[in-house]
Amino acid sequence: MKLNELKDNAGARQNSIRRGRGIGSGKGGHTVGMGQKGQKSRSGVSIGGHEGGQTAMYRRLPKRGFTSLNRVTYALVNLTVLQDFVDRKKIKEGSVLDAAALQAAGIVNKMESGVKILAKGELKAKLTLEVQKASAAAITAVEKAGGTIKIVELPKKEATKEEAKPAAKKAPAKKPAAKKDPAKAVAKKETK
Repeated sequence: MKLNELKDNAGARQNSIRRGRGIGSGKGGHTVGMGQKGQKSRSGVSIGGHEGGQTAMYRRLPKRGFTSLNRVTYALVNLTVLQDFVDRKKIKEGSVLDAAALQAAGIVNKMESGVKILAKGELKAKLTLEVQKASAAAITAVEKAGGTIKIVELPKKEATKEEAKPAAKKAPAKKPAAKKDPAKAVAKKETK
């Protein structure tokens, strides 16, 4: 056995199918395996929804689910995260933390409907939290550490000038009064 005699077992390596190498190749000439002519042999075609005039599947099936326009979503903060930020001296022990302070410290990324404190982990630092929501276990854990949780509402955004303006009611358009033609009036009198 020599190095130049080493090779794979028979059938271990197979050449990949080379498509689009001419009509006579038998491996998809002009359609390259798409099996169509015209529009369907091109990419980016969405004819699949058409079912020959029959009501399409996506129209036959009922809608499912519901997405509320007034949904309330909170930025969730666990006690572990708060303790970690105290240990890294990103927030001071004994400080008052509201939603804006938590966002400034980098604990909360996106402010939506407010902040909710959850009880995952252990908190040793004494903190005063002013948040929109907190679980019962989180409240007891914070109070056990010597801190307090105060439930407050998120300050409302001030309406812009355009939003503050009441929508102006449009008066119904009045039709212009028809002009009287004196020639027609004379013609009417003559016919009588």
